[in-house]
Amino acid sequence: MASLTAAKRLVVKIGSALLVDRDTGALRSDWLAALAADVAEIKGRGTDVILVSSGSIALGRAVLRLPAGPLALEQSQAAAAVGQIRLARAYEEVLAPFGIVTGQVLMTLEDTTDRRRYLNSRNTMEQLVSFGVVPIVNENDTIATDEIRFGDNDRLAAQVAVTVGADQLVLLSDVDGFYTASPALDPAARRFDVIEDITPQIEAMAGDAASALSRGGMKTKLIAAKTATGAGCAMAITQGAVMNPLAALAAGANATWFLPKDDPQTARKRWIAAMKTRGEIIVDAGAAGALHRGKSLLPAGVTGVSGTFGRGDPVAIVDAGGAVLGKGLTRYTAAEVKAIKGCQSRDIQAILGYPGRAALIHRDDMVI
Repeated sequence: MASLTAAKRLVVKIGSALLVDRDTGALRSDWLAALAADVAEIKGRGTDVILVSSGSIALGRAVLRLPAGPLALEQSQAAAAVGQIRLARAYEEVLAPFGIVTGQVLMTLEDTTDRRRYLNSRNTMEQLVSFGVVPIVNENDTIATDEIRFGDNDRLAAQVAVTVGADQLVLLSDVDGFYTASPALDPAARRFDVIEDITPQIEAMAGDAASALSRGGMKTKLIAAKTATGAGCAMAITQGAVMNPLAALAAGANATWFLPKDDPQTARKRWIAAMKTRGEIIVDAGAAGALHRGKSLLPAGVTGVSGTFGRGDPVAIVDAGGAVLGKGLTRYTAAEVKAIKGCQSRDIQAILGYPGRAALIHRDDMVI
């Protein structure tokens, strides 16, 4: 079984019903402070932590005194704008006493389906965690419309886990795991400790959201589990309403763990290897040797380019003899590669007229 104490990079999803008192619309400050203590302890073990947090609309609607029940799109977006700044400030204030810096990241579905924006999101969050920052991620409700929405933060959290290459994802929920039926309706319902495969029988057991503040239910959690485990990330559903829920999970609290088949890096390499390439980047012998040693591809080692491709597109990496060495997601367009091939990374800005990334293809974005 997966263990929270073994996580190298952890994504935690926090729902509105946990953060916001449903009667008053006020932030549950004591609970959030306890969660911050958990995060500090986990980071103290050397684990990267990313939080995916709902709550902006719930906080904003209380400030704006909007009525209970469904809101019109423009009302939801206004509430999100008012609530988001309060949500970010709340996380900043509870984590600062532990010496932890926070950063706000707002995303939409488009940011993960478009490869260029996906890579930008990945690179930004990689940089944040390398600085020791805890990113606070939420759907960008102020601009997202139905066609670019995740619709719930379970699926957003799973996609964030995929984006950052997390090995564990925890969904803090209003139940302590996945059951054969809703435990509120069926006293005989049985909780699963571990689920290795999400079968049609498992899917048939899922219900819908129980809380008025929540958008998701077990169906969305199963979708999240499929996304996460397919990318090599274990996922847990556990009770979030208790104080110090992550410490409780680490100590053996009830939970359901969904197990992946591969580790995140293997799963990502397999995904890249299956892509259809849009062009070729030709490299010299020195670069070919560096790639086989696990290095990123720098412009200095590139001798030629063919095809038409954009940033984030998959390309083949080819040696001088035409042999395919591997595939990767390029950080530059074909035209940009032609302009910077053979140059040093420090000269990219002078050549292109704007700053660029040092690596043309990062080692995490290629398979050799």
